[in-house]
Amino acid sequence: MLTNLMYVTLQVTDQDRALSFYADQLGLEKRIDHPGPDGRFLTVGVPGSAVEIILWPQAAAPGRPAGQQPSGTPGPVFLESDDLRADFKVLRDRGVTFDQPEPEDYPFGIRIEAIDPDGNRISLRQRAAWQSRSDG
Repeated sequence: MLTNLMYVTLQVTDQDRALSFYADQLGLEKRIDHPGPDGRFLTVGVPGSAVEIILWPQAAAPGRPAGQQPSGTPGPVFLESDDLRADFKVLRDRGVTFDQPEPEDYPFGIRIEAIDPDGNRISLRQRAAWQSRSDG
């Protein structure tokens, strides 16, 4: 029986730069950093969460800056916050780039999207107070 979501992969052109963004700017923790025959296996995760994001190397497309690479992810990675407006201020002060000047309210809570150095979208969300969470 399946028990957990284990990994989500993001393709990045510079693993060290991506690690700096996800760890130093977003505040995720480095989990695995292992050289291997197919490339460096590097993961980060939200403290206390079992899910890990693989920062997988991908060569930059010729003639395009890293931040304008075609996204290897069909949609954003979603990270949940318990106080998104406060987290937004901290992340903005750390130099995270966002798609809007402030988080916005929407029917299911609060949201804003960050952009990593390779153009991957990181959707930051806070659930509406009326939503109940089921952990089982």
